[in-house]
Amino acid sequence: MSSFMHFANTFLMWKEGPLIWISDVLIALASLGILFVLWKFKKFKWLWTEWLTTVDHKKIGIMYIIAALLMLFRGGVDALLMRSQLAFPNEHFLTAQHYDEIFTTHGTIMILFMAMPFIIGMMNVAVPLMIGARDVAFPYLNAISFWLFFFGAMLFNLSFVFGGSPDGGWTSYPPYVENLFDPGPGENYYIMGLQIAGIGTIATGVNFLVTILKMRAPGMTLMKMPMFVWSVLITSALIVFAFPALTVVLGQLLIDRLFNAHFFTTTGGGMPMNYVNEFWIWGHPEVYIVILPAFGIFSEVVSTFASKRLFGYSAMVASMVAITFLGFGVWVHHFFTMGAGAAVNSFFGISTMAIAIPTGVKVFNWLSTMWKGRIRFTLPMLWTSAFIPCFVLGGGVTGVMLAVAPADYQFHNSYFLIAHFHYTLIGGTVFGMMAGLYYWWPKMFGFKLDEKRGRWAYWWFVIGFNVCFLPQFLLGLMGMTRRMYTYPSGLGWWIPNFISTIGGFMMGVGFLLIVYQIVWSIRYGERDVTGDPWDARTLEWSLPSPAPEYNFARTPIVHSRDEWWYIKQGKYKQEFVESEIQPIHMPKNSGRPFLLGLCMFVAGFGFVFEWYVFVILGLLGVLAIMLRRSFEFDYYHYIPVSEIVQTEKSLGRL
Repeated sequence: MSSFMHFANTFLMWKEGPLIWISDVLIALASLGILFVLWKFKKFKWLWTEWLTTVDHKKIGIMYIIAALLMLFRGGVDALLMRSQLAFPNEHFLTAQHYDEIFTTHGTIMILFMAMPFIIGMMNVAVPLMIGARDVAFPYLNAISFWLFFFGAMLFNLSFVFGGSPDGGWTSYPPYVENLFDPGPGENYYIMGLQIAGIGTIATGVNFLVTILKMRAPGMTLMKMPMFVWSVLITSALIVFAFPALTVVLGQLLIDRLFNAHFFTTTGGGMPMNYVNEFWIWGHPEVYIVILPAFGIFSEVVSTFASKRLFGYSAMVASMVAITFLGFGVWVHHFFTMGAGAAVNSFFGISTMAIAIPTGVKVFNWLSTMWKGRIRFTLPMLWTSAFIPCFVLGGGVTGVMLAVAPADYQFHNSYFLIAHFHYTLIGGTVFGMMAGLYYWWPKMFGFKLDEKRGRWAYWWFVIGFNVCFLPQFLLGLMGMTRRMYTYPSGLGWWIPNFISTIGGFMMGVGFLLIVYQIVWSIRYGERDVTGDPWDARTLEWSLPSPAPEYNFARTPIVHSRDEWWYIKQGKYKQEFVESEIQPIHMPKNSGRPFLLGLCMFVAGFGFVFEWYVFVILGLLGVLAIMLRRSFEFDYYHYIPVSEIVQTEKSLGRL
């Protein structure tokens, strides 16, 4: 019994108290509930054949989005716990250690395990359909990318109930996270979770870069691509060049921790500031990785619901390319206070301000597209409308303020900064992903999400967002710094903090209403029988909802941007490469991507606890799967004409 209690207290963290006990019970009940439903309805085989082994980009996109929504819930609960702790002065709802852990997991989950999969999910769902392709360039690699992300996220989240969470902040700066100051498995969870998921993200960047450059329908030149496709192309390039920096710096930190190297330990000749530079060489392009796809979504939504061709298309493309290059030249603005000198700070301050120019071009082009348009304020358009003032004023204007190095010495690490980047990441990325979710939901599932219940969710979330983060600008100007787990009374901070906490819980209500809306719509939502419920403009809306496995029975020929819109207007006749339906070459499903992700999880778990038997077994499993794949030649099949014709007839297309 004593050995069990030692295990429970050391690894299961039962000594941490009720939050851990409740979490263990909820995880156990949720797991048993899932297993019961699968057993009750005999869905184990269906789950394996239709989802766990799929290489269909549309299903992979849906799994990414479901995972992102689950991570939004997990990260949101962390946020509410922090806001509850800070609602009143001298509060001890959480201990300092627990607050540090929640602070760390909140930031990491929201950026790496919520925003990234949400974006990649949208890419998978929409891009091949928008460019007239039947799949992505590397379907098998696409499945591997998802399962590496999934198991990386699961490894990171396991830390909450087994061994202990990371507590060094989402940036994990040394020396705070070196063994001397941060022993235990928590930081190892952070490193390995991000490493495994990051490898999958790099593969995604390569995959979509090749897909867009090589698999567009005939006639679709680069300057005829939808704006969302352009944003994904730029994002993929950013991923390919930025994420390796994160991989390298996390590898160095892992070697420091596990093998007593001294990349970042000053006592051994290391330099912690090297970590900070390497991290933000990835970290600031990451800001554009998570915001540019949102910009692309807004472009599609504005054009569709204003019933107008996107204004200033060429300028929009040029602005995205400019952001790509400028984004790699601003990383030092994250640490103006390190003492680099006036010349360095001036250069990075000017380069940071310069990014406001191409971003402003986009905003003015969206407004010009809406000007004199017949705007329909559907849910996608509502989220887009909320984005413009929130992002421009809360994120953009305050970003220029932070770019002024002397002012940044006052704003740095204060709640002013917290408010700024939440207005950027929530007001930009989350609002963009919600617009995209509502926009492409009919294409994914064949029915629309209920507008009435969606508007309830929208107003609760958007109003709550502003109630939560507007007071934090004031808190920053009043001197409240980030990472404080409690504060004394008498400083005038508690009223803004209390208001901010109310706003946080309003956002929580908004999220629950979104879940309610989805559940209600599954049963009662308006079915999409046309494939084009929004009267949209791009090729994906020429397909039935949801699209068949092969996407296009015949490969379309593209004449112009907004091809589908002009076909509906009678300007072009819909043309295809093939004169008649032919057998379609498609990849076979495979369970190996799932198993490869599982093996990486086992190896990562071994690194976390320095149990090297698990490391060896996991890496041997990865090697065996890769070798087996290398000698596999029968990995595709042809869909016969008869099956395609039958499917097309059932969809009302023949």
